[in-house]
Amino acid sequence: MIKVSDTAKKKVVELMTDGGFDAATDFVRVGVKSGGCSGLSYDLDFDNKQLENDKIFEDNDVKIIVDKKSFLYLVGTTLEFSGGLNGKGFVFNNPNANRTCGCGESFSL
Repeated sequence: MIKVSDTAKKKVVELMTDGGFDAATDFVRVGVKSGGCSGLSYDLDFDNKQLENDKIFEDNDVKIIVDKKSFLYLVGTTLEFSGGLNGKGFVFNNPNANRTCGCGESFSL
C-alpha cells in the first residue's frame, strides 16, 4: 500500500483540478523508472485509465495507481508534499530505499 499525507492530498486535489482531472474518480499514477543519480527515480502523473498490470489503492481519499513492477519498489511508501526552504514538491518517504540522492528524486535499493 502507498499512503498519502494530508499536505500531499491537498496539493494533489488542487493540481488535478487545475489539470482537468477529477480527484473523486481519476488517479495519481506513481511509478519507478531507471535514471537519476542514485539509479532509480520516481515518476508521478495523473491518469484516468487503468491498465492490465496496474494495482489500485486508496488512501486519504486519493486514488493511487501503480504498475506491478513499480509496486515492488514502493510498498510502504508515503507520498508527502514539502513547501520548505529547499523548494516545493512531492516527496516519497520510501522505507525500501537504502540510499537517496540529495534532492530526494532518486534512490537505490
